[in-house]
Amino acid sequence: FLPGADCLSTIDCFRKMGVEIEQKGTDVVIHGKGLKELKEPSDILDVGNSGTTIRLMMGILAGCEFHSTLIGDESIAKRPMKRVTGPLKQLGAKIDGRANGEYTPLSIRGGHLKGITYESPVASAQIKSAVLLAGLQAEGTTTLTEPHKSRDHTERMLSMFGVKLDEDEQSVSIEGGQTLTATDIFVPGDISSAAFFLVAGSIVPNSQIVLKNVGLNKTRTGIIDVLKLMGANLEINEVDAKGGEPYGDLTISTSSLKGIEISGDMISRLIDEIPIIALLATQAEGTTIIKDAAELKVKETNRIDTVVSELKKLGADIEATDDGMKI
Repeated sequence: FLPGADCLSTIDCFRKMGVEIEQKGTDVVIHGKGLKELKEPSDILDVGNSGTTIRLMMGILAGCEFHSTLIGDESIAKRPMKRVTGPLKQLGAKIDGRANGEYTPLSIRGGHLKGITYESPVASAQIKSAVLLAGLQAEGTTTLTEPHKSRDHTERMLSMFGVKLDEDEQSVSIEGGQTLTATDIFVPGDISSAAFFLVAGSIVPNSQIVLKNVGLNKTRTGIIDVLKLMGANLEINEVDAKGGEPYGDLTISTSSLKGIEISGDMISRLIDEIPIIALLATQAEGTTIIKDAAELKVKETNRIDTVVSELKKLGADIEATDDGMKI
């Protein structure tokens, strides 16, 4: 467990709903009450800067028969929520907020949900996770289809807790009313955090870095594919799949890199790593083109414009495009 701000905001929200949570260094012990036993919070639920927390929390609260209010910091207040509130309203949740539920603060009165079939316009694990968590509390079956498979940590986690899911390459279905059973979870090292060391190891002269116990979920390993395509000296030793998530050790050393095109299905597997990939591309021979990444415009900042602006200050030859960048 990483005691970062986003994780601590999540813990705080659940404590306000009556869940006992103990923190012991990098271990967390959660004394579950069951979804139906969460209590109406007497205070506003503040997610801080965590877009993942607010969107997944919306899915849980959609099935709870009480009122709750979600807020976050200034950047959260600017991030679009209708992509999540839309399908949750279709399930039957009552959600309101600024601009008809587009922005926080969000007011949710949940309960009495009925399963739906929903086709997501974008491949988003946050949308998918919110719908699955609500569908778990709904009457009947809830099915979500996306343009291509987004990261599947939530599906793996639900399976670890005993929930049965029906999955194929682009859709997932969940039957409401299933019970979660407590289990122990091992959380591998975050590949998004590892990406900075992987890039540093590949571009700094005379480098070799070994990264231990890094998560190697195939829906998240786009950064590894990019490094390989660019010609990086990268070795992978897959160790285990404890807790439903594969992980292993990565060894990266100084490399001669070449420019490539990054687009299509690969984007959802590395969306959070694109800023550091852009830096990597400045050190490669030739041109790197990143396409199909318009999702970066609706993060906590417009990451396309921000990355281009900051790298230009360092002398990079980089241009923003409508859905990515050219480096």
